[in-house]
Amino acid sequence: MKKVFFAALLGVAVLSCSPKSGVEGGTSAKDLQPTKAQLDSVSYLIGIQFGSFLKNYDMNDLSYATIKEGMDDFLASEGSPYDEDFTKQFRVNPDEMNSIITSYLQKKQQYKLLVNKEAGDKFLEANKAKANVQTTESGLQYKIITPGNEKRASLQDTVVVRYKGTLLDGKVFDEVKDDAEPARFTLNGVIRGWQEGMRLIGEGGEIELYVPADLAYGERGNSGIEPNSTLIFNVKLAEIHPVAPAAE
Repeated sequence: MKKVFFAALLGVAVLSCSPKSGVEGGTSAKDLQPTKAQLDSVSYLIGIQFGSFLKNYDMNDLSYATIKEGMDDFLASEGSPYDEDFTKQFRVNPDEMNSIITSYLQKKQQYKLLVNKEAGDKFLEANKAKANVQTTESGLQYKIITPGNEKRASLQDTVVVRYKGTLLDGKVFDEVKDDAEPARFTLNGVIRGWQEGMRLIGEGGEIELYVPADLAYGERGNSGIEPNSTLIFNVKLAEIHPVAPAAE
């Protein structure tokens, strides 16, 4: 086989150990045979490791039955993986693993991009007709709950906020609750939807932001946020700290 990908695919961490030399007197082969509990534990942990691989690469839609079929076929295979004819024992050539998996992941990515964009466009189209919802030239939608005072932030200022960020399905992906220490951000270091939205209210204000994907994390997404996701934020602007003037 030209390339061996099986260990990388499974992602199993094999620990190196130095066994004691020889066997203690009075020990039989039966004593050294792994117990059912040990076999179950190792099997379960390999399952966790494999599940971690599937989750990290967003492959949780794969067929477990077909995965087991591939495992069984490999365990039943004969010869060395480096033999020229080794791969002919399998119904899909393992040497094509990289190209097949890459194509699958690319197609999944394109599917998510399109599905999330369609969902976001549909939501924003309906949302803009709701009472008190306004839309800026950039496409940002917002609803001011409390306008706050006259003090407004600039892009260079630090804002002290409590907020909750949700996806369109209502899942909370980030939150700073009212009883927690507020978060502090330099405004020009956050997503464009926040940069624009935080300047629509004053200190002490509260706003609901409906952020299109291109004003949030776009096609790259973020941790817990799929690509092309439209996001909803409720933000309470507790304080604004202007940037210190440069010394002459």
